[in-house]
Amino acid sequence: MAYLTVERATKQFTEAFRALDGVSITVERGEFFTLLGPSGCGKTTLLRAIAGFNDLTSGDITLAGADLRKIAPYQRDIGMVFQDYAVFPHLSVFDNVAFGLKPRNVPHAERKTRVDEALAAVRLTALSDRMPAAMSGGQQQRIGIARAMVIKPRLLLMDEPLSNLDAKLRIELREEIRDIQKQIDIAAIYVTHDQEEALAISDRICVMNGGHIEQVGSPQDIYGDPQTLFVGTFVGTLNKLTKGNGLERMLQALDLSGVGAETWAIRPERLLLSADCATGGAVLNGIVSKYTYLGREAHLQLETEIGDLVIHISNPGRGAGRNLGEQVAVTVPRDDLMAFDAAGKRMSRGG
Repeated sequence: MAYLTVERATKQFTEAFRALDGVSITVERGEFFTLLGPSGCGKTTLLRAIAGFNDLTSGDITLAGADLRKIAPYQRDIGMVFQDYAVFPHLSVFDNVAFGLKPRNVPHAERKTRVDEALAAVRLTALSDRMPAAMSGGQQQRIGIARAMVIKPRLLLMDEPLSNLDAKLRIELREEIRDIQKQIDIAAIYVTHDQEEALAISDRICVMNGGHIEQVGSPQDIYGDPQTLFVGTFVGTLNKLTKGNGLERMLQALDLSGVGAETWAIRPERLLLSADCATGGAVLNGIVSKYTYLGREAHLQLETEIGDLVIHISNPGRGAGRNLGEQVAVTVPRDDLMAFDAAGKRMSRGG
């Protein structure tokens, strides 16, 4: 039996707006589970329902076999980390972290031990007497994480905790959050709209859209094997191939013309700047319309008979640039083409 189970969760805010539409998920003990999707997809509504801030219109939520909808929010033993740090400016770091222990009547000696352990986990021991106003955004968010951990919750919820930080700090802190979560071995649900963040830290990802679930799977499954066109385009970049004679000729050459897909697509890094068909692919001729050098990779945009294609080139050399208008050959590997039906669902290609 799963540790956390949400079944058929529905949240109707108004007659015209249903934020959750029959959502069902499971989270295992010690798992880092991420809710990923665009703004308004229902991920924060689901998180708040688990925390007890908003009740569901219908559906069930159980944690370790207990019906959470029958338990008051303050009795659920759930830790919460918010987007806006939510630290108390008039309290020291130590007192901020200890705040949740007082109403739980934790003895003073144990309270100090648990706060010291939590501060050590987020590397704030040396700053325990400091006031939050004298600390960086990353340090303030660490306070929030320590405060959520110190109560030894049964479940840790995080609502876009890194969205207010700069890009470099986000990368550093997301790794720390993952390490801390594994260290304390607690089930965690993490909300984000950042695809790279979700791929980097999750055991499993639940991609949401319009109040329902598009796909649940490992980061490798979500990126490498998207089951809907929405997942493929939202998580990473996807080349959608334009219908026409050029596409039909390519599909015939690859023995794929009988699939009957509405949309064909391929990831940019799977395209090869080569006329070598040893990969079981089809060769196209293209004209360079844009070249963007990004250090560890470069993005090349081509005009081809099956539409504009973007190619990602790993480890481009300093002299690997391309001139606008330059003609190049590109191989489309057969095994990397993805087919989707008219409803945007992934299709089996056969063969």
